[in-house]
Amino acid sequence: MADSSFDIVSKVERQEVDNALNQAAKEISQRYDFKGVGASISWSGDKILMEANSEDRVKAVLDVFQSKLIKRGISLKALDAGEPQLSGKEYKIFASIEEGISQENAKKVAKIIRDEGPKGVKAQVQGDELRVTSKSRDDLQAVIALLKGRDFDFALQFVNYR
Repeated sequence: MADSSFDIVSKVERQEVDNALNQAAKEISQRYDFKGVGASISWSGDKILMEANSEDRVKAVLDVFQSKLIKRGISLKALDAGEPQLSGKEYKIFASIEEGISQENAKKVAKIIRDEGPKGVKAQVQGDELRVTSKSRDDLQAVIALLKGRDFDFALQFVNYR
């Protein structure tokens, strides 16, 4: 019998982020507390740009965007938002969406699987993802449960389970 496997990835659906951004922009344009403060949210290249005329307002724009991401099922761990910066008379926050598991994070996850996972489970780094293989599907499910119970500072998804 062939080994069973699954991949651990950290990917974000770009269309869902775009939808969340559009919903946030619509809410910001309609809400009374954002009237006349120059609040906006938009794509700036591959980053997300949030602007307003005060630090509190720009943080509120970020909060609205985060709530839209949560409603769309996107982990906030994938959002890397900077600190508010004063630019002329406007405050700006640049945020980016982090994708892929870095080599060091992949090694951390592989070490946890080796140390705490069932025996006979192998984890190998393949670019920006991690392939986990085992003869037993039950062991693979135990690994998924183990990793879901952990709190990493990056988002994890489990795909290609076979």
